[in-house]
Formats: sequence, C-alpha cells, structure tokens
Amino acid sequence: MRTTQVAASLAACALSLGLLTWCGGTTPTVGPGDASVDATPAPDDAAIDAIGDGGTDGPGPVPPGKIQHVIIIMQENRSFDHYFGTYPGAEGLPREADGGFATCLDDPKSDAGGCVRPFHLTADKNIGGPHGAKNAAGCIDNGKMDGFITNAETGKSGCADPNDPNCVNGTLVDVMGFHTDQEIPNYWAYAESFVLNDHMFQPNASWSFPQHLYMVSGWSALCSTPNDPTTCKTELTAPGNGKAAGPNNEYPWTDITYLLHNANVSWRYYLGEGDDPHCGGDPDDCQPTQISAKVPSIWNVLPEFDTVKTDGETGNIVPIDEFYQDVATGKLPSVAWIAPAQAVSEHPAALVSTGQGYVTALINTIMKSPAWGSTVIFLSWDDWGGFYDHVPPPKVDDGGYGLRVPALVISPWAKKGFVDKQVLSHDAYLKFIEDVFLGGQRLDPATDGRKDSRPTVREKLLQGDLMNDFDFNQTPLPPLVLPLK
Repeated sequence: MRTTQVAASLAACALSLGLLTWCGGTTPTVGPGDASVDATPAPDDAAIDAIGDGGTDGPGPVPPGKIQHVIIIMQENRSFDHYFGTYPGAEGLPREADGGFATCLDDPKSDAGGCVRPFHLTADKNIGGPHGAKNAAGCIDNGKMDGFITNAETGKSGCADPNDPNCVNGTLVDVMGFHTDQEIPNYWAYAESFVLNDHMFQPNASWSFPQHLYMVSGWSALCSTPNDPTTCKTELTAPGNGKAAGPNNEYPWTDITYLLHNANVSWRYYLGEGDDPHCGGDPDDCQPTQISAKVPSIWNVLPEFDTVKTDGETGNIVPIDEFYQDVATGKLPSVAWIAPAQAVSEHPAALVSTGQGYVTALINTIMKSPAWGSTVIFLSWDDWGGFYDHVPPPKVDDGGYGLRVPALVISPWAKKGFVDKQVLSHDAYLKFIEDVFLGGQRLDPATDGRKDSRPTVREKLLQGDLMNDFDFNQTPLPPLVLPLK
C-alpha cells in the first residue's frame, strides 16, 4: 500500500485573503469571476499588501551549501487530474461514496444526450484538446469546470501541424482520460519518494508561448513601443510586439536573468532541438519548423529579451547536449531551465513514454553526479493541453492563473512522500530562485532597478512557499535512479 504524507498547514486550509478558500480537499467556492480566467476576483492593493512578499513563510534561510543548483524541467500539455487524478492523498478526481467518479460531463455530440466520466487512458499517444486563451475560458466555464469535452469536439481537425493549439488530430476524444502508475510509473515514483504539488496552477490562462514568458519573467505582455518596457500590457495570445515568437519579436520587460546577471549568479537555458510544434505563433495551418538554441521560438523566448541581449548572455541558451557535458565536467550553473524537443515533450501527439524516458534520463544524470547533494529539481508541465481538471483556478490578475498542472519537487532535502497542498503557480519557481540566490529581490519595478509596467509582482501574489517542501535538517534522501522504459 502506498503511504503518502499530506500537508496540513493552516496556510493551505484557511486562506483568509479571498483569493481561494478550501480545507480538507473539498472544491473551492467560486464566484462568477471574469470569463478569461473564471474563478475568484483579483485581489485589491490592500489584499496584495496583506499577502506580503510571497505568501506563507517557509522554514527560514537555506543553510549554506544545501542548495547550489536549481533546475526547472518544463514539459508540455498535461493537467493534474490527467496524470495524478488517482494518486493517493492528492486532491484528485472527485468520487462518490461508493468510489465511482462523481463527475460526468455532457457530450454535445452524443446522439443519446449522454455524459462522459473520467476513465483510465492506457494509450501512449494522446490527443487532448485546443488550449489557447479562449479554450481555457471555455474549459473553466466560470468555475464550473465542465467545458472540456465541448472544447475538444469543437477543435479543428486535419491540420498540417498536429500540435497546433487550435487543433485536434484524432478520432477519440480523450480529454476525460487519466493515467496511473501503469503508464507513468517513474512520475508516480518521484511523487512517492519526494514531493508532489497538488495545487500548482499554470501562471497564465492560455498556451505555451505566454507560459514560457511567465516562466522566466513573471509576465506576458504586448508592448506598443519597441524597447520601451513601460508601454506593455498583459497579453496571453500574441505577446511581445504582436508578431509570432521568433527573431522578429521582442520582449522589453524585465526577466529573472537581469537579476541573476547583476548578482553574478550563473544560469543556462538548455533547449532540445527539433520541431517547433507551433510554427512560432498560433497558426491556422502550417508545417512545424526547426528550433535551435540560437533561434527564438515559443519554447525559447530568452534570446529576444532586451535584458539578455544587453547583458551579452544570449550564449547562455544552449543545446540540451551541453547539459550532460556540464554535469559531467562539474560546470552545472546555479540556475538552469530545460525545455524539450517536440518528440520528447509529451505535447500531444508525442508519446507519454518517450517523454517520461527523456525526463528520467535528465534526472538520473543529476542523481548519479556529485551535484545531487546540493540540487533542487522542479518538474512541471506548461499548460493543461485541453485535458480535464476539476479544480477552478484562482484569479490573481488579468493574466491568470490558468489550469492546474502536475508538479514535482525532487531533491535530497525534499520531504519524502509529501503532498503539498499550498496554492502555487509557476511563479513560485521565480520566488524560490530569488530567495536562494538573490536575497529575496523580486521582479518588482519599484525595487529591481529597471522600470516596466507590469500590473502585479507575481511572486508577491503567491499564497504558498516552496520552501515548505524541504527539511534541511533531515538525513539527505538518496538518489532514485530509475529505468528509462
């Protein structure tokens, strides 16, 4: 029988600021909200001040030497319920008293007017559904979380690009399907041995492009004047200058590498090279193009940030092969992001098993190296990919949050078998980096020395703190080297 340690902090069970409130795993109460995010209203200035600098306090400063490397592995397009909806101790798929699944979503294309309950999906190749901003709004449906089948059935089909976020290429509508440890044994093994975050939300209510901007900068915006970060406004579909992601776009607002550069903290962005599944934008119909570390794309946004170019650090974006070289030679940077090639991304229709094997190889590499003893690995998925999730996301500002996604914390200092129920978003990774390496400095134009027009400081809106996932006094957890297949 699996044993799972479950967080029981007051911060997770009694959130008094009106952003989201629940206790004991019940579904949060949701008001009508804004259809773009469809959950609780954005906090006012007083509420933001009350939240303070990043939500619940963690266990205090990290002891010297305990964390020297933070690695963020970002995979693609899976919801929490899709991967961990039946994981013991997690807030997974709602059940009836007899153990059956409580949710049954209407199927508009059913001749009998039937509905579909969650089902065990054993297929390695999945389809999902459209996953742009309008699709997020439709799936969430003002907090009712009942639009997933409709969304999938109204997606385009027969697209030249099988990974177009507006497209569904498949005969089976599988968005109500969930995987278990039968299909993703390594991911479940990591959850059992380290930490599973069961209220991690994507930072944006939209698709991969803006998520990758949030991942490194805490914002996705459209700027009316090139090179002027004070002319930007939140944008979830066509950010930057409005053009497709790539060499013709530009992101003038501040990103985390600006703070890292100023503090002499090393960083690298490791990119899997191959097909770009979205052709650099949100196309109606196009063929996938090749991506490389030197060419900006939706999964490789840092080369077009003004700060990266000004600091002369575009060379820090490198092919994934250099990750293995850096680990082998003891040159792993303090902060690293790893973005996949399409074939190993788990972005439908890429195979789940292939992505899991790729991620396992990355983690095994760290675990077999001297770096393991001082490394934190954050593993997550950038958006929900159209797959069902039952928890309405809180609304913190006009950008999000988006839907709930799987997230794992892997480290010798992580609490073993811990299910973290704090409300978090990928912004928590920025805050963690800032707390470990930057003395708590935030991406805040009032204090970071570089003005931009971001409406909120995302790190300050977090209700939880990833520091609560660690015990720096415990005996370090041993490596968990797993088979790739």
